[in-house]
Amino acid sequence: MAESSKNRPLTRASVSEAHALIKPFIHLTPVVQCSTISSLASTPQSASTLPFSTSRPAHPKLNIFFKCENLQKVGAFKARGAFHALARLTEEELARGVITHSSGNHAQALALAARTKGVKAHIVMPSISTPSKIAATKGYGAEVVFSGSTAAEREAVVERIQKETGAVLVPPYDHPDIMLGQGTLALEFEEQVAEMCGQNETGSRGLDAVIAPAGGAGMLSGVAIALADNGVMVFGAEPEFEGADDIRRGLAADPPARIESVKTLTIADGLRTPVGIIPWTIVSDKKKIRGVFSVTEEQIKNAMRLLLERAKLFVEPSGAVGLAVALYNEEFRRIAEREGGEKGWNLGIVISGGNTTVEAIAKLFAVEKKEGERNAGIVGKDGKHVAENVAG
Repeated sequence: MAESSKNRPLTRASVSEAHALIKPFIHLTPVVQCSTISSLASTPQSASTLPFSTSRPAHPKLNIFFKCENLQKVGAFKARGAFHALARLTEEELARGVITHSSGNHAQALALAARTKGVKAHIVMPSISTPSKIAATKGYGAEVVFSGSTAAEREAVVERIQKETGAVLVPPYDHPDIMLGQGTLALEFEEQVAEMCGQNETGSRGLDAVIAPAGGAGMLSGVAIALADNGVMVFGAEPEFEGADDIRRGLAADPPARIESVKTLTIADGLRTPVGIIPWTIVSDKKKIRGVFSVTEEQIKNAMRLLLERAKLFVEPSGAVGLAVALYNEEFRRIAEREGGEKGWNLGIVISGGNTTVEAIAKLFAVEKKEGERNAGIVGKDGKHVAENVAG
């Protein structure tokens, strides 16, 4: 990647420059709404599902907008960062080829960007990566090499191949060019919602807040760079399974500190990596990120089910984590209730990717339900909401 002295400043203006460079190579992904999901997110959860049965459930008013990066090229926002990173490389660097490590979405994105520019791509992928993501990466012409599942194991293989080939490393998230490229989705999101709000009953007000999923936090930090100084609150979303919520835990430490290693098999496989060094400087800045919140595996699945069945959005587990926070995380919901007031919030949620398969989804939900559970039905025969663990 570019020398640090050549890096663009982490500003909204730099995100705009990145957008101009990559527009010919990416899709302008749609923004959609689902009135049922907004209604559910605005319904108090059942007190019986909260940590303390005497707690008063939060009652926010949320008008949700989804930025559908599941419909982006390669099925994820990662295409933005990959195309921007290659656009910043010199001809000499491109001639050496590129290399990265990724569980799947950045792998596919860099493979596509490299093929578009006629560049050799070496992709290090964990052996447990989703088969469809491996197949897609190979399909774009990249050479795939397998590794262990942790960041340290991936990086060791990358170092070996770099020594053998001289390929230029294009990190999945820990570089300004990647962060700025990912942040371009936020510029589109802001403009699209403003246009939509000018044509409906919400009036001329645009986005009040955005939730974006976070693994290495290249995208979350890019969104914050683009929006935080423009009056839009930015929040992060993580799975909590097996310590995957490293950003939340790092921010809660005294003093706050980046957690360097994460080993988790959360179903949100795109979020299994620790936060990057450079993204940490953004996500740990309270002026940029209002907070990072985590959710359980079951909550992620329920959010995914809602997106599939109600919004008709084909979404991978990682892409559903932001909605899960809006539906279930009481800390976030109390902030939204308190600060949104009677007007409520126009809440943007980034659907970060859709790289999964029918078989994977079937396996994910092929668990026998306990007697009396109502997970399968979002709406009862009377048309009323009946699944407490969906939204109350």
